Amino acid sequence: MGQEIETPRFAPEDFAAFALRVAEETDSFERLESADGLAHDAYVGGFELEAWLVDRNYFPLPKNAAFLERVASPLVVPELSRFNVELNGTPQVLGPGALERLERELEATWRHCVRTAHSLGGTLVMIGILPTVREQDLSLANISRLNRFHALNEQILKARGGRPIRLDIRGRERLALAHADVMLEAATTSFQVHLQTPAAEFARHFNASVALSAPMVAVAANSPFLFGASLWDETRIPLFEQAADTGAAESGLRRVTFGSGYLERGATECFRENLEQFPALLPMRCDGAQFLPHLRLHNGTIWRWNRPLVGLEEGGRPHVRIEHRVMPAGPTIIDMIANAALYLGAAHFLARHGVVPESALAFEVARENFYAAARDGLAAEIVWLDGRRVRLRSLLADELVPIAHEGLRELGFGADERDRYLDLIAARVRTGQTGAVWQRAHLERHGRDFFSLTADYLEHQRSGMPVHEWDV
Repeated sequence: MGQEIETPRFAPEDFAAFALRVAEETDSFERLESADGLAHDAYVGGFELEAWLVDRNYFPLPKNAAFLERVASPLVVPELSRFNVELNGTPQVLGPGALERLERELEATWRHCVRTAHSLGGTLVMIGILPTVREQDLSLANISRLNRFHALNEQILKARGGRPIRLDIRGRERLALAHADVMLEAATTSFQVHLQTPAAEFARHFNASVALSAPMVAVAANSPFLFGASLWDETRIPLFEQAADTGAAESGLRRVTFGSGYLERGATECFRENLEQFPALLPMRCDGAQFLPHLRLHNGTIWRWNRPLVGLEEGGRPHVRIEHRVMPAGPTIIDMIANAALYLGAAHFLARHGVVPESALAFEVARENFYAAARDGLAAEIVWLDGRRVRLRSLLADELVPIAHEGLRELGFGADERDRYLDLIAARVRTGQTGAVWQRAHLERHGRDFFSLTADYLEHQRSGMPVHEWDV
């Protein structure tokens, strides 16, 4: 979905031609996967961070075109709305110093972006859902001026027969409304961690990522409010699922999804499902010189919470990686890199040791775990690999942080680097204070003032202190 398209308008023959090309490229990928044609010698990590531009009153600032022109960095790109941008990290081979390099680069990119936002009369905030965003901000007047975003809106509404998007989220309170376009999606900003694995190990790491989705969404939760309503700890999950709903959820074709099952062999299974179950939204004819361009474009319009991606290494060899999409943006850079450390270490360990998650945890249970954790955060109880029901705080403290240490150690990370990030996770779990918990506590102490909440959140974020140390 990062690529621009030539036109937002399509004819019926475009859809037929696109489906044929996706089928051909799916066959090509399957041959690559079967013939050992994918990269098989490295573990690589990276990320995408979506952020909010806000003005001096903490309202969304719809100036990303001017912002991106002044930033002039290939690491910073547009998002769906004119008040969102995406910051990318340079992929790092996972080993000594990789997490620290990701942190230092993100710090430098973030400082440059904040200075640029200041020059436009605003600033930048990393948070799952901006507490001050209003429904009126999420209109087509604020959609980014790229064809792919306009086409996406048009095609989703067309698939719905012109019916508005229906939002109905039941959390601590209930929020139900109808919205005329897909711009509700712009209220959800995330920190997406990428994990490239040797092709032979991809399915195991993918399945481990599925099992870990519940604890990861809980420990990172940072989105408790939308339009003044107190909802899930990670409201971004149901919001995104409903905001991009094509209206086919009853037949199992929801575009934003936890998925339909574990992988047995490799990524081809997801790409076959894409081809057979999901109609094209953006049926563009792509440049034939690109690598599997139609398969990749189609895959970019299906938002699994763990999504397989195909890319090319610098030498031109294709690779496959996991995009772990469950975590929100924020609260601070070190919080997010710590989240990445927990995920990368625990996924590596679970994929390579002991009972494989897919044989010990039914996919349906993993899915139930995920939504319970998104709703209740660290207070949730889930079913873990041995069939026992556990509190997430206990599971993280007693099992997942230790295995993440071991997974990172096996990847070559030294004790100091492991401790820097995983000790922070342990402290967050011990105190129970995620970004979502802090936001709720702030309102309980200071009243239902979302502007004060956002101002204090931003002040704490600027301090660089991890969220478990924030006062209210």
